[in-house]
Amino acid sequence: MSSKRRDPDGGQEKIALVLTGGGARAAYQVGCLRCIAREIPQFKPRILTGISAGAINAAFLAAHSGTWIDSLDDLRSVWLDLETEKVYRTDSHDVLWRVLRMGLRILSGGRFGSETIRGMVDTAPLADFLFSHLETDVGGRLRLDNKLRQGVLDAIALVTTNYANGRAEAWVQSSSQDLWEKGQLTSRPTELTLAHVLASAAIPLFFPAVRLADSWHGDGHLRLNAPLSPAIHLGATKILAVSPSFKVEASNLDLPSSIEEYPSPKKIAGVCLNSIFLDLLDYDVLQMQRINQMLEKLPKSEWGQFRRVDVMALRPKIDLGELAQKHEEKLPKSFGFFQSGWGGSNEKTSDLLSMIIFEHDYLEEIIRKGEEDTQERMPELEAFFASK
Repeated sequence: MSSKRRDPDGGQEKIALVLTGGGARAAYQVGCLRCIAREIPQFKPRILTGISAGAINAAFLAAHSGTWIDSLDDLRSVWLDLETEKVYRTDSHDVLWRVLRMGLRILSGGRFGSETIRGMVDTAPLADFLFSHLETDVGGRLRLDNKLRQGVLDAIALVTTNYANGRAEAWVQSSSQDLWEKGQLTSRPTELTLAHVLASAAIPLFFPAVRLADSWHGDGHLRLNAPLSPAIHLGATKILAVSPSFKVEASNLDLPSSIEEYPSPKKIAGVCLNSIFLDLLDYDVLQMQRINQMLEKLPKSEWGQFRRVDVMALRPKIDLGELAQKHEEKLPKSFGFFQSGWGGSNEKTSDLLSMIIFEHDYLEEIIRKGEEDTQERMPELEAFFASK
């Protein structure tokens, strides 16, 4: 079941790992991957793609110099070392000053305060935290050369949204230059840096955009309609995708269908952000399965540029936002005070909270959920990786 096994066409099988985002919920991916590493130690993806907070996990795993299981254990430690204050500044002065400047710009018709509005929070702490935990050189470049040269890693792609043209862009560092310039997603060969990681994870409006090359870039989920496409373009023959977004099934839908009071800004912001991170992964998987079924009915001579790519997706069994509500009181008091002004104290705002609360107990719980959910699906995973 090795990722270096030969595929049916005689080439080397290339397993890809696709990690999507959702703020703090991306810690769920760590639990999933640690469980797989224990049960299926041969699983070592040669292609990594990261979107939003998933870019942090992908970059860490790609640059780590140790074994695969060691990299996952260390990544778990990194997540559990996080605190909200290590992601963005929450002191009263900074939060109040940003709120006042945003309000000043609105009230003055844009004449004042415009030069300072770059996100609702200051994410300088996150940049410092990642610089101290990601394996980079002094210039912030990820240490990927050895793995690429040795063939341990074929490629890593981090996806951002270019605010200048509204397109999704995949920043790729690979062992080859066989990239693509077609479709809605553009590839850009580069030496990946901490800035690419921060740009991909920049939650719109909440986190400030990051300048890459000649444009400002933000969260990769904004315009990426096909989250599997970077891995497919990079030559994957089998893809494991891990998303921390809960998929609501119609058969067990148990959510309120109405509210008595007008929704607060906090409620609306949570729904909007959640819609961004409810990626199109399931639709993309379905499309890939349909292509596979079509190819099975055709002789290989008629496949043209198409090829079979097997895909499996992992998602949480429960809404991780429900877990976040239990930890809301652990938010820093200054941040809790200002964010409570967006909505009533009794209002359920788990969508927003689950993305921005970076507290040890919450992160540990969703990592554990990742391990538990993955353990239940282990027979499927073993069959998936064993299939040819």
